[in-house]
Amino acid sequence: MKLSRGLTLLETVVSTAIFSVVMVVVVSSVLFFYRANTSSLEQSYQINEARRGVEFLVRDVREATTADDGSYPLSSIASTSITFFSDTDLDLGVERITYTLATTTFTRTVLDSSGVPVSYAGVGTTTIVSEYVRNLEEEVPIFRYYDEEGIEITDYAAVSSVRFVGISLVVNVLPIRAPAEFTLRSSATLRNLR
Repeated sequence: MKLSRGLTLLETVVSTAIFSVVMVVVVSSVLFFYRANTSSLEQSYQINEARRGVEFLVRDVREATTADDGSYPLSSIASTSITFFSDTDLDLGVERITYTLATTTFTRTVLDSSGVPVSYAGVGTTTIVSEYVRNLEEEVPIFRYYDEEGIEITDYAAVSSVRFVGISLVVNVLPIRAPAEFTLRSSATLRNLR
């Protein structure tokens, strides 16, 4: 009697098909897990960057002071931007600082004073505070302004009445996928205007 010690062609095809199906399921699961975690990790990174940027913003606003050219500490206000004067680098000069939202990128621009007489001319240095900011899409103002009685200022020409600034920054890397929008909230009292 002759014993056969191998697999038939049919057994080989069936085992290859089963192995292929199992591998497709495993690879699909790994890819799904990777995509889900990538989105969450990127969201977490952007939220941390935004949190750090908001901390700098609050610090800068709290220290708003009269400009080197004698200008009032607040230059302009709006729902998605603020321009003011503050000595952020602790040198002898006061910088003009602008925080603004352009589509989904929230930026900080710093301009040093220069010249005789002193002026704030030029474009300054712009850095990104946070990306994937969704305040415009969600119709949430980044900045809200209040007077000394705590009444909200809606007339952005009333710059000299501002004593307190509320900040809300909505961040979401990929709006169609969880996690949902994350809102960072903070506030700052203009210490040098009391």
